[in-house]
This record gives sequence, C-alpha cells and structure tokens, in this order.
Amino acid sequence: MSFDTLEENKAFAEKFSFGFPLLCDTERAMGMAYGACTDASASNAARIGVVIGPDGKIKDYDAKANARTYPTDVYQRL
Repeated sequence: MSFDTLEENKAFAEKFSFGFPLLCDTERAMGMAYGACTDASASNAARIGVVIGPDGKIKDYDAKANARTYPTDVYQRL
C-alpha cells in the first residue's frame, strides 16, 4: 500500500512486473490507523509490515519492515 494514486501505483507495478495490484491510500486513513504515518499530510508512508488474518485480526506487525526481505522474514515468523 502507498499514498500514491491508482495511476502511479499501476505504472510502478507494470514497471517492475508485479503480478498483483498495489493498494492506494491517498487519504492516508489506513496509514494512520496502522502507524505508517502520524499526519494526514505525510508525503510518504513508513515501511511497515502488517499481516491480517482471515478473522480480521493482526497476526504480525513489523514497525521497520525491509521491503526486500519482508515476505521471507514474515513467512519464517509465522
């Protein structure tokens, strides 16, 4: 998820050949709720990692997620 627009996220995903869409949070509501920013005027979100289970509850939270290693890191923890 990022604060970028749908068009910006689509272009980014296509540039890096992601096989999935990126989530947009242009209002910063989710970013503020999960601690990725503390101000609705923030230009960028902090790199955090949140795993939400099928029951809607947070299963794992990483306040300083490494974008390159997070998938493997969280897989090993869970």
